[in-house]
Amino acid sequence: MALTPEILLSAYCQGIFPMAHEDGEIYWYDPDPRTIIPLEQFHISRSLARTIQKNKFNVTINKAFSAVIHACSLPANGREETWISSEIITAYTELHRLEFAHSIECWHAGKLVGGLYGVAINGFFAGESMFTHSRDASKVALVHLVAHLHGAAFQLLDVQFMTEHLRRFGAVEIPRNVYQIKLARALEVPTRF
Repeated sequence: MALTPEILLSAYCQGIFPMAHEDGEIYWYDPDPRTIIPLEQFHISRSLARTIQKNKFNVTINKAFSAVIHACSLPANGREETWISSEIITAYTELHRLEFAHSIECWHAGKLVGGLYGVAINGFFAGESMFTHSRDASKVALVHLVAHLHGAAFQLLDVQFMTEHLRRFGAVEIPRNVYQIKLARALEVPTRF
């Protein structure tokens, strides 16, 4: 079954998302517990706040989606295998064309050095992946994402699975049934990314 925009959007609206496995097959996930970052509890460390104040990075939105998703798909330290297959890249690039998938990019000296991408449906944003080639670049992208979501009245930032990296920003795990309630409420909010 092809990953069409209709299938992807329907899945996200039900709290389900795809990941490719080593065998090339697409598997669907609905974790319990689910990890979210409550926008009102987002935490920025002092050192990261200092980095942001220095304006080391030029941050853009939706200027290099293809470059971001390709960079996210590459192996990195601590992430030797990737769930972002060519099929995933094609599907999410189409979602981007339809204005449902979005990227935040961090640039330094004219080079893309970090970023993230995800899916937005009304007041819901699913963070899919991030990458960094420069210290703190992906963190700065996340800070800008949260500020953008706040400004557009988004209600839910889904980050799927807990990591120590996300926990430092205030990520929490919630039961699937609580997530489903938050998702339904967020989907009712008529906002745009």
